[in-house]
Amino acid sequence: MTSTDSPDCLFCKIVAGDIPADVVASSDTAIAFRDIAPKAPVHVLVVPKEHYPDVPAFAASDPEGLASLIALADGVASEVADGQYRLVFNTGPKAGQSVFHVHAHLLAGADLPGFA
Repeated sequence: MTSTDSPDCLFCKIVAGDIPADVVASSDTAIAFRDIAPKAPVHVLVVPKEHYPDVPAFAASDPEGLASLIALADGVASEVADGQYRLVFNTGPKAGQSVFHVHAHLLAGADLPGFA
């Protein structure tokens, strides 16, 4: 499934350039841009250029693409967060996913509370 298959998807529109975003990095397969409602001093969304509804679908269909997305996130973190970061994928509305185009939240720039 490509981004053109989901014309109503917010992130597909950002990937296509139809909606502006503060892009911090991109690759052939993914794009990283600043979140408009940051939850940390550094809050970047890392999104595949192709549309997948969630990370399990992405991993099942394109494991190399998922690895590439994580590599892009790590590269961004090296540039803007001294390589110390949290990478979060929300899957499903009960987990906080509100845009159903897989995306990673790269959070950094402060002491982030831990999870037990």
